[in-house]
Amino acid sequence: MSMSMDGSHDTECEEMELFQRHVAERFAELLSCTDEPEAFMSIGWLRKLLDEFLCCEAEFKAVLLMGRDPFQIAKPPLDKLLPELLDRIIKSLDVCNAVSLGIDSLRNIQRLAEIVLSALDQTLIGDGQVRRAKKALSALLSAMLHEDKDGGITKGTERSRSFGRRGNKDKDRSAAAPFRSLSWTMPKNWSAAKQIHAMSSNLAAPRGNESSGLALPVFIMNTVLVFVLWTLVAALPCQERNGLGTHFQMPRNLSWAQPITALQERISEEWKKKEKKGTVGLLEEMQKMEKIAQWLLDFADSFQFPAEADKLEEVKAQVEELADICRKMEEGLEPLQLQIREVFHRVVRTRTEFLHVLDQAAKLNIPAS
Repeated sequence: MSMSMDGSHDTECEEMELFQRHVAERFAELLSCTDEPEAFMSIGWLRKLLDEFLCCEAEFKAVLLMGRDPFQIAKPPLDKLLPELLDRIIKSLDVCNAVSLGIDSLRNIQRLAEIVLSALDQTLIGDGQVRRAKKALSALLSAMLHEDKDGGITKGTERSRSFGRRGNKDKDRSAAAPFRSLSWTMPKNWSAAKQIHAMSSNLAAPRGNESSGLALPVFIMNTVLVFVLWTLVAALPCQERNGLGTHFQMPRNLSWAQPITALQERISEEWKKKEKKGTVGLLEEMQKMEKIAQWLLDFADSFQFPAEADKLEEVKAQVEELADICRKMEEGLEPLQLQIREVFHRVVRTRTEFLHVLDQAAKLNIPAS
């Protein structure tokens, strides 16, 4: 049974207030996360970001769909705003694929770092170990420098995968068909920065009466989706990121948007520094690894046997820190990739559910013959 008009309106307002508050709280927590093991832009922090995104997405769907007449979803302004959201979801799938390919390139970098560890984690370091470490360090730094050009594709990672479910039965075919062929091999002319810019275009806050209606949660979800994917592209190796720092505008007067805006500004500042240096993305572990690798390469270039005891102590400290980074990558990259897979499937599922509701509304609107 439906509620009275006033009761329904009050419940709707309460749900939207709660949704806004929860979004603000989730991103405020991310903003305050600076301590280990979830340092800003670390693997642990990105995993937390994706957890919060999935929570926002589930709550958004509950606010918009639960107990609601399909006609409410199909009428203005949602008749225009929902198709825009569904289009952004389609664009987001390529980004999910691209950043997942980037995680594979990080695994290659990790393997090179582990070669360095096996060569230099010795009581006595000789010319042979240093030559082996130097070769791996040169390859590692080269991979970091070139990851923007090709999205981290190397001979070791150049393969085609899909996020589509394996072995889907007939019942899944109609919903999954457009997405099952999506692959981790990106077209050569594909640009992560351009894709993000395409997703953020026409992202306008609702005005007037729309600012307190169902248009608001749709705008919030659009913003959260674009921000999360923009952050992943900034952090992880991804094909063609030039111009990514030109970020989308957000309304500063909305309470739920303030922590997202603060995070966006902080990431943008870091990205500007990154673009000037022309080096690896903003992932905390890669920033640290790059510094250590450069220090160890300088050591290898000037190495003469036998090395001084003080210098060997410095090498030991750098090697221990590199081992800690490799451990974090070993423990965190696979769960992060699985979360990106979950985001991919979740937004595909959401898109299918909204299309079903819109289709229901269209059928109900057809006059009887």
